[in-house]
Amino acid sequence: MVRRACGRRSRAEAGVGRLRGHADPPVPPRVTGPLDRAGAVAAGITDWQLRHREVARTSRDTYLPQVAGQLDRVRAVLPGAPQSAIVSHLTAADLWGFDVPLVGEDPRVHLTVPREARLRQRSDRRIHFSNVPAPETRRRHGVVVTSPSRTWMDLAAVVPPAALLAVTDQMLAHGFPEDEFPAILRRATGRRGVAAARRVAARGDRRAGSPMESVVRWLLLEAGVPPPILQHGVRTGGRFVGQVDMAWPDRRVLVEFDGNVHRDRRVFVDDLRRQNGLVLAGWTVLRFTSADVLGRPEHVVRAILAALGLG
Repeated sequence: MVRRACGRRSRAEAGVGRLRGHADPPVPPRVTGPLDRAGAVAAGITDWQLRHREVARTSRDTYLPQVAGQLDRVRAVLPGAPQSAIVSHLTAADLWGFDVPLVGEDPRVHLTVPREARLRQRSDRRIHFSNVPAPETRRRHGVVVTSPSRTWMDLAAVVPPAALLAVTDQMLAHGFPEDEFPAILRRATGRRGVAAARRVAARGDRRAGSPMESVVRWLLLEAGVPPPILQHGVRTGGRFVGQVDMAWPDRRVLVEFDGNVHRDRRVFVDDLRRQNGLVLAGWTVLRFTSADVLGRPEHVVRAILAALGLG
């Protein structure tokens, strides 16, 4: 006779259950935050549990929940870095709440360490070597991060100018003093990226409605198109028709960038009604999406130049 403990099923019975669609419920992951192997041992978490499908191994000795956010990734990387390491570049921008367009998703945590430090790149971290003065750092979410001004200057060396303009617009919208940019540039003399930063600094505008609108504006400015008025309110006969992303009122031309929010049915219907009102009021309306801006930017510029009578 084959004996088994009361209440337990044989492997064959479990297999039949799965075939019938009654699989055993999944075991919840025990890794709920940043964890290294020593911490796992201390918490009684086994190697088998570390291989749970909802647990990501970000380096040789670091584990995170698959849905971990940026701050969790930062906290997972810092214990393996020197105390002098400072969160910087794209990671700092994310912690400050700045959206950086035109840059592919980078799951690595960007750290800046002193030039004399010996620290290797890893799959979960990107190391930059520079001596960051204490006044150019802040503490945010419990970690040391480059200040907004230092982050902006660091980004100038690694992202396209259009992306830097988007960050500049966001900084201004969050209350960053516009007259601080010349001081940043003076401090950064001789640094990589300072030429691009100088081109961008004077073109920032706190009224930009989204990062991709900033990208469109950069394309136009580089093409010599007269600067548009941002968030222009259109009125006809004393009646408010709508607020638009970019406008050249003297030529009655406007440009709208349609982001993902415009896919919502209610927003889509409102857009169509507003567009009809603008056209009836005598405006030329051009609408673009990220597919246009990213896939064929030269077409976007040519269309706007033609509408303005400059093509």
